[in-house]
Amino acid sequence: MATQSFLSSNRYSDSLTVVGISICTAIICEAISYLLIYRTNSYKSLKSAIDKSSKKLFKSGAVVALVLFMVFGLLNSLFDGKAVAKIPFVPIKILQKMSHRNLPGDDMTDCSMAFLYLLCSISIRTNLQKFLGFAPPRGAPNMGVFPMPDQKTS
Repeated sequence: MATQSFLSSNRYSDSLTVVGISICTAIICEAISYLLIYRTNSYKSLKSAIDKSSKKLFKSGAVVALVLFMVFGLLNSLFDGKAVAKIPFVPIKILQKMSHRNLPGDDMTDCSMAFLYLLCSISIRTNLQKFLGFAPPRGAPNMGVFPMPDQKTS
């Protein structure tokens, strides 16, 4: 009775009750997952294979990122302060800092190299991977900044 009156008088009682139930549910679900999934030999062998593949993918991803940064640095030195394109509209404020990066003047339709390179990198690389058959399967989680739309729903 004292515990009930303490909880009912506590202004955070509903929140604490929900958090407590959530913690208990998570523990129970993880215990069930351990018993049915995590301790099986097939899970352990699959996890080992995925870990080995992930290390290889991380290394190749680091090399790709290094190449992209080097190319960006080269292009930045070549086109610093030069408008490389005209945008047919004035971008929203949040994009203006990138689209007009290091450009003189107040014409917000001038496009910097960084903005054009970003847009091209995202669109061309994604479509090239799809064309060459290297795109991840549709069911796989998309790790990119802008995920590809599902072809079934669009």
